[in-house]
Amino acid sequence: MNELNDAQLLRYARHILLDEIGIEGQQKLINARALVVGAGGLGSPAAVYLASAGVGEIVLADHDAVELSNLQRQILHTTARIGKNKAESGKQMLEAINPEIQVRAQVLRLEDSLMELEVAAADVVLDCTDNFETRHALNEACVLFSKPLVSGAAIRFGGQVTVFDQRKPGSACYHCLFPDTDTPEEMNCATSGVFAPVVGIIGAMQAAEALKLIMGLGESLDGRMQWLDALTMQWRSARVQRDPECRVCGVRPHAGKVDDGAAVDL
Repeated sequence: MNELNDAQLLRYARHILLDEIGIEGQQKLINARALVVGAGGLGSPAAVYLASAGVGEIVLADHDAVELSNLQRQILHTTARIGKNKAESGKQMLEAINPEIQVRAQVLRLEDSLMELEVAAADVVLDCTDNFETRHALNEACVLFSKPLVSGAAIRFGGQVTVFDQRKPGSACYHCLFPDTDTPEEMNCATSGVFAPVVGIIGAMQAAEALKLIMGLGESLDGRMQWLDALTMQWRSARVQRDPECRVCGVRPHAGKVDDGAAVDL
């Protein structure tokens, strides 16, 4: 493990001043690899904070191209990069923010063996996608390789964020909460709209959870989900429990559901 150089000590000084982080915690960030799947509304703020915080390697995965309508909320991208692949555009922005880190753009759709390779190599995975198919596939890979998954979603004026930490024996997985046997109506920003700051708030929370997981700080959102109503700016929290019959994460001690009775306004 290399010692932090003078430039790093200055760049990350405000982290290092925190007793909970210090030089040791910052070194953990520098040595870590994060996989961010989705370089849109959620992935943009999440990736920006991971990069500025000094996560040493970031894999940014997105096969879509930047469109004019994205720029209302997707802060990784600029007008000049309309038409450019989002992962490549994001890589350009992240390297400008922090040239010390390594950013790899994965411009292909992550699926099957490619997804498994990327998840297996990551220390933490951030689900910043907008469709159930990819979310379920990513969850299965995280369960397979026991990787912590930071899940976020946002639509209209609402957002939600949670953590599924497969390193813990009691942790639920995404499938416990949203079984793929269910067929919910899939909403997206293109058809339903989204209040721009909501994705910033949720994406920043995803980054915070990922950084905590890397450094082993505090208490993660594993086992809890946070919902935001931006119209009233109120948060609601509920417990997330494991499904003993989940086909993805196997036989578990608790029923997989959100315990609405535990929900509280924060």
